[in-house]
Amino acid sequence: MSKISKDDFVPGFVPNHNHGSVDYTSVAGGHVHQCLDVTSPPIQSQDHNHIHYTEGYVVFENGHTHHYKAYSGPAIPVGKGMHVHHYDFYTSENDGHKHRVRGVDQPAPGNK
Repeated sequence: MSKISKDDFVPGFVPNHNHGSVDYTSVAGGHVHQCLDVTSPPIQSQDHNHIHYTEGYVVFENGHTHHYKAYSGPAIPVGKGMHVHHYDFYTSENDGHKHRVRGVDQPAPGNK
């Protein structure tokens, strides 16, 4: 079995991949948090697509942090044998507020 690099064209589904993302939360309570994330391996769906699960904490800021648990949207092909996922979720409430985190994760091999 050959190794797949992040720059290889890969048609179809690549098992056991994950995605990373670096984003900021929405402003709440007069501040933002950075959200550094790596997803779970893919979870195949009945429509022959897949999603990813993630959970973690945003970076400590303004004296507190927030936890999150979320699922991505389905795979979105972006060309060159790569795909991404959209995410949109809210953190836990802490210090009287919560934050929204949304965006697109980093591309991974496979166009499905």
